Amino acid sequence: MDLSLLMAIAIFAFVMSVTPGPNNVMLLASGAQFGYQKTLPHIFGIVIGIACLLASILLGFGVVFERYPELYQALKVVGSLYLFWLAWKVTTASTEVTTLSPLQVEGQHTESQPMSLFSASCFQFVNPKAWAMCVGSISSFTIAGEQYIESGLWIMFCFAITGFVAISLWAYLGVTISQLLTTPKRKKRFNYVMGGMTVGTLFFILN
Repeated sequence: MDLSLLMAIAIFAFVMSVTPGPNNVMLLASGAQFGYQKTLPHIFGIVIGIACLLASILLGFGVVFERYPELYQALKVVGSLYLFWLAWKVTTASTEVTTLSPLQVEGQHTESQPMSLFSASCFQFVNPKAWAMCVGSISSFTIAGEQYIESGLWIMFCFAITGFVAISLWAYLGVTISQLLTTPKRKKRFNYVMGGMTVGTLFFILN
């Protein structure tokens, strides 16, 4: 595969993965609440979910939305409702303050739990931004003919590698912010901000 095309795919994957959206806002909140290590299943779930989404589009599933655009509108509604639920979970997350940093609380019990690998993977299928990102990459960078599958696999590879790095930055940012959340009042305010930002990502879905 041409190196310049591969670089273009990698840059596209990184930019699309690192820009604000539902996944990154939730990772920011999770990093602050639970630390990076406990957020890893969430991160890997996103990577796996995007890979599955790309594979389904490569196999032709994306054509369904072209033929039946009302299904895409239905997907937006489902995704929006799920985001409202996630926003509520973020807003009502525990405000208990520990003297340990998020990187040190791996064995500590908390009432709330980070998103699981399975849940994060499944969320990508109701995340319109993820669909738009994956459809755009497949339509823009796949090579017709004998190289179609090969080019598609390279797209999946680039999204897996650069995507992991990009979304990890948001989780690490959350870990850094957590150092400032030293009182229940600050944590409560942070939860409200994160809940609001989660709802705010609907802008990326509904536009």
